[in-house]
Amino acid sequence: MGALPRFAALPIGIVVAGQAVVLTALSGRYGFHRDELYFVAAGRRPDWGYVDNPPITPWLARASTAVFGETPVGLRVVATLLGMATVVVVALIAREFGGGRGVQLFTAIATALSTYVLVVSHMLATNSADVLLWSVLALFALRLLRTGDGRWWLAIGAAAGLGLANKWLVLLLLSGLGVGVAVTGPRRVLRTRWLAAGVGIALVLAAPVVLWQASHGWPMLTVAGGISEDDGAGNRLLFVPMQLVLLSPVLVPVWIAGLVRPWREPGLRWARPLAVAYPVVCAELLVVGGKPYYSVPLLLPLVALGAEPALRWLGRGGTARRVLTGAAAAVCVAVSVLIGLPVVPAAALNGPLLAMNKEPGEQVGWPDFAGSVAGVWQRIPDTERDTAVILAGNYGEAGALERYGPELGLPQPYSPHMSYADWGPPPDRLVGPVLLVGRVRPDSPAARLITRCRLVAKHHNAAGVDNDEEGVPLSLCEPARPWSEAWPRLRRYY
Repeated sequence: MGALPRFAALPIGIVVAGQAVVLTALSGRYGFHRDELYFVAAGRRPDWGYVDNPPITPWLARASTAVFGETPVGLRVVATLLGMATVVVVALIAREFGGGRGVQLFTAIATALSTYVLVVSHMLATNSADVLLWSVLALFALRLLRTGDGRWWLAIGAAAGLGLANKWLVLLLLSGLGVGVAVTGPRRVLRTRWLAAGVGIALVLAAPVVLWQASHGWPMLTVAGGISEDDGAGNRLLFVPMQLVLLSPVLVPVWIAGLVRPWREPGLRWARPLAVAYPVVCAELLVVGGKPYYSVPLLLPLVALGAEPALRWLGRGGTARRVLTGAAAAVCVAVSVLIGLPVVPAAALNGPLLAMNKEPGEQVGWPDFAGSVAGVWQRIPDTERDTAVILAGNYGEAGALERYGPELGLPQPYSPHMSYADWGPPPDRLVGPVLLVGRVRPDSPAARLITRCRLVAKHHNAAGVDNDEEGVPLSLCEPARPWSEAWPRLRRYY
C-alpha cells in the first residue's frame, strides 16, 4: 500500500489561525446563548450526567470559564479550539483518501467556512464537541478500513466512548458505518480480537454516563421522545432541504461526488462504508423524527472524499466555469458568515437572518432580561421578599438569572425545566410570593399549584430582537402547595 501524501501543515495552520482570529474577534458580540448559560450552570454542578445531555460539554464550560473567565469570550475559547481541531481532522481525512496539498487545503477552507461549523465554533454547544468527535471517529474508522490494521479498533473504541460521554448521537455514526462494512466490506476488519478490545474501551468510558442515566430513569430518552413527538413531522418535512443548506449549497456537489467516488475508483473500494453510512443515518433520523442537523457532521468526511474530483472538474473547465464557481462560492460564504456569525448589529437580526438561524437571537438581551426580573422583584414588599421565590420558565431564563441576578440583588432562581428541576425544589419555608417568568396554561398542573397570578410586567430587550424571551410575562403569584409536594408535578423535560 502506497504512502500517503505529506500533511499540508503550513497552509492548514494558516487556515486555522485565521479561523481563530475571526472567531475570537466576534466571540464577545451579542452575549451568551441560552444553552451556554445552562452549560455554565451545569458546570458549577459537576455530575456524570444531566437530564438532556451527558457531561462533557458542561465540563468543558466549567474548564473554559475557570481559566478564561465567566464571559462569552472566556466560555467560547473552548468552542474555537474545537472548531480548529475539526478543520485539522477533516483535512487529515482528505489526506487519507490520497489528497495532496491542494486537496487538503480546499477541504480545510470548506470546513472552516461551512455554515454549520461556523455556528458550532462560535458558541459552545454539545454539537461543538460532537462534530469533532464524529470527525475523529471517521478518521480512525477510515484508517482501519484502509490499512486493515485491527489495532485501530482501540482508537475507535476510545473515540466512541468519549462521543457517548458527550452526545449519544454518535451511535448513529457507528450503526451507519457498521451497516456499510457489513454490506460492502472489507469484512475482514470484523474478524479480529482487537474489535472486542475496542468495544471494551468504549464501554468502560461510557459506563459512568450510562449508569447515571439508568439510575435516573433514562431522562435523555424522555427528552428525545418529546422532541420526536413535538417536532418529528416538521423535522421530516425539512430534512432533505436542510441537508442541502446546513453546510453550504456550494458544497453539495462536493459531498455528492464523495458519495459516488468510492464506487468509481477501485482503489477507494475500502471507503464504501462511508458512502453507505450517510444514507443509513439519514434513514434512521427520518424514522425517529430527529433534527436535520444531526447528520451534518457525516457530510464533512464526504466533502473530504469529494474534494479531489471536484477540483479536477474545476480544473478541466475554462475560465467561465471557474469564474461562475468562484462567484457562487463567494455568495455562499457571505451567506454562511451572515447566518453563522454575529457580524450585523443585533437590531438587524429580525427578518431573514433569524428565519434562517434563530440561534443569534437567543444570544441577545439576557442582562436586560435579568434587569426586568429585578424590577418586578423590587415590587415585592420587603417583609415578604425573604420568603419569595423566582420561578423561571426554562433553563435559559434560570441560567441568565443565576449569572446576572446576584449583581442586581436577586436570589438563586429555580426552574422545573430539564436539570434545573434536579437542582430544586425551593425550600418549603419559602411560602411568600412567586415571581413567575412565563405563562401558566390553564390546563397544566402548574395552574393548580401556582395560583392567583397577576401580570406585573412584560420583558422587552433593548435591541428589539424577536427572540423567545421578547414579550415574556412576569407575574406575581402564590404557591398553593408546599414546594416539595408541588415540584414533581411541575417538572418539564422539554
